[in-house]
Amino acid sequence: MLDSQTIAYDPDYEGPIVSVHGLRNAFGEQVVHDNLDLDVQRGEIIGVVGGSGTGKSVLMRSIIGLQTPQEGEIKVFGEPILGKSDAETIEIRKRWGVLFQGGALFSTLTVAENVMVPIREFYPDMDRDFRREVAKYKVCLSGLSPDAAPKYPSELSGGMRKRAGIARALALDPELLFLDEPTAGLDPIGAAAFDALTKELQQTLGLTVFLITHDLDTLHAICDRVAVLADQRVIAVGTIDELLALDHPWIQEYFNGPRGRMAFAGKKVPA
Repeated sequence: MLDSQTIAYDPDYEGPIVSVHGLRNAFGEQVVHDNLDLDVQRGEIIGVVGGSGTGKSVLMRSIIGLQTPQEGEIKVFGEPILGKSDAETIEIRKRWGVLFQGGALFSTLTVAENVMVPIREFYPDMDRDFRREVAKYKVCLSGLSPDAAPKYPSELSGGMRKRAGIARALALDPELLFLDEPTAGLDPIGAAAFDALTKELQQTLGLTVFLITHDLDTLHAICDRVAVLADQRVIAVGTIDELLALDHPWIQEYFNGPRGRMAFAGKKVPA
């Protein structure tokens, strides 16, 4: 039985999937975000970039309720979530999935058991055999072989662990997917394959994807828009071409520096 104060979401809501306004996050005297605003639109893949320490992961953790900001408003699917208990936001939390850095799999559980964790949490009365079948399906959906389901994370390669993390993130058929540095540590071929998987899942399942990355190839290959974190806030949001037209020094260095020029070699990049 759900808490009587559970947020009832509007199934016909058509506004921003995620809306962040006036966000402030500080750890002691270190201010990470100050008056940060960002809207994520339905059906897009939005890349979030910024230098080290700009709070990309802190922003994601704030949205999913793992970090409590000092100020600001966060709405997901049009519903305010700050100051709400887990019981109050349970219906909203069912609608998102998260892939943390490195996969964050439970080392003592098999891949299938990892996928079943959120299913058991939100649907404890679900038939065990059906739960296992759902887990097997999600494993295959992530691009892993069915043979991976009974394996432990230590028996998987880095790329396979990322896919197992995706399988767990998709366990509840989410509409919103958070990916934190999904291609970090992968070789170029593995990273490109993961990008292709993300795009395929987004198109096939109708997902909205919030993607934190440093990978310029990923930004170009699959992101509809890019949000740039600097100066304790989101300084710009737009397509890569729109960002390249701005004269902010960090944006120019990031996209037009040596690595940026390599990533966009052969592509039309404004002077």
